[in-house]
Amino acid sequence: MIRISTIFIAICMVLVAASLGLVLYAVAGISGTESGIVALTALTFLILYNAVSMRLRDRNDVGGQIADLSRGTADLARQVAEFGRRLAAIEGRIASSNSTNSDRIQSVVGEINELGGLVRQLASTVSTHEDLLAGNAAAPAPVPAPIARQEPEAPIDLITAFEEQPAAPPPLPAAPPPPVAQPRPAPSIQAQTAPPVQTAGRNQTQLLATLRNAIDENRIDIFLQPMVTLPQRKVRFYEAVTRLRDERDQLVAAEEFISIAEASGLIGRIDNMVMLRCVQVLRRLMVRNKDVGVFCNVAASTLGNSTTFAQCLDFLEANRALAPSLVLEFKQSTFRNLGPAETENLAALAQRGFRFSIDHVTDLRIEPRELADRGVRFIKVPATLLLDPRQASASDIHPSDLSDLLGRFGIDLIAERIEGERAVVDLLDYDVRFGQGFLFAPPRPLRPEGASATGGASPNQAQDIQGSNGSAPPSQGTISGATSAATSAAPPAQRITGNAALARRI
Repeated sequence: MIRISTIFIAICMVLVAASLGLVLYAVAGISGTESGIVALTALTFLILYNAVSMRLRDRNDVGGQIADLSRGTADLARQVAEFGRRLAAIEGRIASSNSTNSDRIQSVVGEINELGGLVRQLASTVSTHEDLLAGNAAAPAPVPAPIARQEPEAPIDLITAFEEQPAAPPPLPAAPPPPVAQPRPAPSIQAQTAPPVQTAGRNQTQLLATLRNAIDENRIDIFLQPMVTLPQRKVRFYEAVTRLRDERDQLVAAEEFISIAEASGLIGRIDNMVMLRCVQVLRRLMVRNKDVGVFCNVAASTLGNSTTFAQCLDFLEANRALAPSLVLEFKQSTFRNLGPAETENLAALAQRGFRFSIDHVTDLRIEPRELADRGVRFIKVPATLLLDPRQASASDIHPSDLSDLLGRFGIDLIAERIEGERAVVDLLDYDVRFGQGFLFAPPRPLRPEGASATGGASPNQAQDIQGSNGSAPPSQGTISGATSAATSAAPPAQRITGNAALARRI
């Protein structure tokens, strides 16, 4: 848009040129044509002068702007150079810090490796002491001590189960001097730590009748055996072990009545009762520790029976919030012989968030991808099977690589039936992270919910988690009042594990 000053200048130039022409025509007596030519010439001169003057003025303005732009560009270049210098200084500091951190990490890794070597040496020393103790210690006295037998059955206190956990193998106490005469050799670790179970003198008919009465009278008890982390030996899971009590309050192991229960169709009722107890145990455990888990065994016939499984599924659906902590355990043979109904029921459980475990593993021919797709997250393999040199040639993978292979598919390997420190040392070389066995703790009954950690509840008074069943492990004979008082004053048996417990029993 043309500025007003430019229009005013143009009008003025026209007026000046016209005035000049009129003056020449009127005063000088020049003709009108010549006066017009002179006026046009003057107007042209004025136009040219104005254009040149405006161009010069614009050139000065442009020159000033270019100078300002040059100064701004120089300032920007200096700032960029300063930023570059600062960035280079920061990169240098970061590189120096990374180098320092790398050196520190290398030193820490070296120290950790040294500590690992010391731990292995300590485990080897403990194993050597165990061998010496097993070879030099004498057998128990001819008269059995009831208190020594009842010590493995000390009830598990679910409130203090996670407060005192050994982070390393406990030290060995001094072994007492052996007696002069001993009528029999020292029993094995399993014989010393296994709970007293009545198995002899029963035929199938009597056992079936005992089983029916125990189910009707709610005499199915739950014992808990911990699974610990290696090498820290901190309790991470519990396995629920089923025990049956007869009319005389004598315990019958699950191996004795499971086959008869499956043949008679009673296994479904037992699984329902055990599952109820496991959920109640888990709720008590999670009061103090949200990371604990309970393994609950389920029979293959329960998985294949539509009526029994429907009841179990309804119960598990009602307790779906506990799915991350309740692990359902099946035999390896069950997974290898799944039918269409079992596969569908297993998928229904996995869809509700429940995880599975496999036990009773007889060989290492395992397909981890297929098991992971079915929801398996744990596999329990006997320590003797993992450490058997013949398995390296009989299986598709070396046992030392099994833990890494299963870990790639989100499956944890648990070594079970560990009974010696030497096995723990070998399993650490196999990168096994969880262990279970009589070395750590045998299956023990539950402390009643109202009992305190040091309330003096004896093993014969241990009850299940419901507190209303009146269940108790069998008595080991008549105990005098003084002996009972000594037992009550003794520290809780579950706080002594490993070689210390073994030496104490010996």
